Amino acid sequence: MTTALAMISGGLDSTLAAKLVKDQGIEVIGICFKSNFFSEKNAIKIVKQIDIPLVVVDFSEKHLEMVKDPKHGYGKNMNPCIDCHAMMMRYCGELLEKYHADFIITGEVLNQRPMSQNRSALDIVKNESGIGHKILRPLCAKNLNPTQMEIDGLIDREALLDIKGRNRKVQIELAKKWGILEYPSPAGGCKLTEPNYSVRLKDLLKYKKDVSKKDLQLLKIGRHFRSSKDAKIISTRTETEGELLEQLLTDEDLMFIARDHNGSTVAVVGKSEVEDIELAARITGRYCKARDEKIVSIIYGVNEDNLNKTIDAAPSTEEEIKNYIIN
Repeated sequence: MTTALAMISGGLDSTLAAKLVKDQGIEVIGICFKSNFFSEKNAIKIVKQIDIPLVVVDFSEKHLEMVKDPKHGYGKNMNPCIDCHAMMMRYCGELLEKYHADFIITGEVLNQRPMSQNRSALDIVKNESGIGHKILRPLCAKNLNPTQMEIDGLIDREALLDIKGRNRKVQIELAKKWGILEYPSPAGGCKLTEPNYSVRLKDLLKYKKDVSKKDLQLLKIGRHFRSSKDAKIISTRTETEGELLEQLLTDEDLMFIARDHNGSTVAVVGKSEVEDIELAARITGRYCKARDEKIVSIIYGVNEDNLNKTIDAAPSTEEEIKNYIIN
């Protein structure tokens, strides 16, 4: 029996590609990648709608190294889509033998994304993957030259599609026809496509060489301020963010809250000096109920149970916030 590995992002296009191939009587095994910037959650949900198994591959460490300096650069934000797709395909190529699969399928659509899905980009990914002769793009196959799989009769080219461009009308109609009712927005699962996250990531990579998982998780929380090359201040927006921040802080960090007023949980992450502590106190005053008072009493320490130091600070002005805020 012919077997294909389907790269499943958790989005609609990759799911439709897998379904299209499965409906030709081909066994399809989903392959989903997880990293510091996207997870397998959407993929796990969506494969249930087309009834295929899913294998999750964690390539966080190698993916992060690539994100720092992608050969083909970034998209609109910090998304190195060409290098990312090529890396995923190389991993899939290594799995072909393990799962006794004949080829790999992806949900790419010609000209849907200006950087990563134009004809030149598709060819680059094909060539740099090292397994280009094994890659099939079912949704736009008729706009591309026939693959060896089509020539050899492993799959019927006439049953493949000729979708191109950014209009998703055809995909939405197919999803309705095939009963695929729940799916995320395009690129919605990748943090690297988000403007604010990308700005924070650029700042982090500028000032820190050895980036940890903790550093990357912190990028998702609250407001960020660059106080010095060795320290950053984070101010939470919600109670949930406050709980997440507390879980991520270590004894190397400092936590701040207003002593007598409700407000944001603030932290200095990294090596803090007197100037960082004073700025964090002013920011804490800014984002609490006493922001209009001249002086606010702030308590701080290494964690919630050790807020044993006090500093009185004037809440930050709008001008100061603008000078330090990262996003």
